Amino acid sequence: MAQSRPHTVTIPRILPAWYRRPGDRVFKTLVLILASSVLALALTMAVVLWLGAKPTFDTFGYLSFLRVSTWDPVKSIHGAFPFILGTMITSFGALALAVIPALGVSIFTTEYAPKWLATLINYTVDLLAAIPSVVIGLWAIFNFAPMMRRVFYIPIHEWALENASWLLPVLGRETPSSYNLLTATIILALMIIPYTVALSRDAIRLVPREQREAAWALGATRWEVMRMAVLPYARSGIIAGILLSLARAIGETMAVAMLIGNSNRMPLSLFGPAATMPSLIISEVREAVEPLHYTSILAVGFYLFVITVAINLLATFIQSRLQMQRNAT
Repeated sequence: MAQSRPHTVTIPRILPAWYRRPGDRVFKTLVLILASSVLALALTMAVVLWLGAKPTFDTFGYLSFLRVSTWDPVKSIHGAFPFILGTMITSFGALALAVIPALGVSIFTTEYAPKWLATLINYTVDLLAAIPSVVIGLWAIFNFAPMMRRVFYIPIHEWALENASWLLPVLGRETPSSYNLLTATIILALMIIPYTVALSRDAIRLVPREQREAAWALGATRWEVMRMAVLPYARSGIIAGILLSLARAIGETMAVAMLIGNSNRMPLSLFGPAATMPSLIISEVREAVEPLHYTSILAVGFYLFVITVAINLLATFIQSRLQMQRNAT
């Protein structure tokens, strides 16, 4: 009877620690350098803007520059308050117009629509996000803005003159222009809808299937599943997406500059021209002859940078807090 040969087990060869350690160190160092370069680039941009704007800060002061409501390069008077206010009105107004339609599209495509229809809608929304802002601005100049003035602005203004004069301080006492605060806000809302849709859609898709199945098992309706199981779980992602869309709206330049009218006065009327921080920069940076005028434009850019970074940090903070609360429950 032949004897069976003993079974041999092959042990995989493991590289010694002294051999693996140099590669790990090189990779870790490379990743650290790449990650740090992003932060270093942001800090470099902030420092360069601050150094360029320092003569303005020395002349007017950091807070006084924000409070002054007059921008007159001829008299060497520069105040950023009208442009900060115009930026806030257009950005938050666009966000208010965009959030509900964007959430509706996100919920419909993820929970209600057939797959072919959801795919078609998502492709259309993504295509809208890919259109350059200057193209949207050109379309609005030749089509949207004249139509809005003819169909809405002038009839509303004439009705207010005859029946509701108390609305004139809000609408504007002058004949409405095609390029005004409201037109820029509406176009800005159209431009940020795709970003809000995409981020909200991804947040809803990340909700575990068990969340929905548990609600279905309790006899919940489709709306109750969305309200009690899906939206609370995706809340952190949705809010972060809304805040990131707000940062996108604050930094938008070309379309707003083409449609807002670029007036240095206070933006106190919807049908009147105004200006935002980005539109001021792009419209006057080539015309800045006096040194103080140029440094004041850099000061506006510095505060725009600070506001944008603050909103992004706020979005990250809110998302992390909501994530901690969800994990705790």
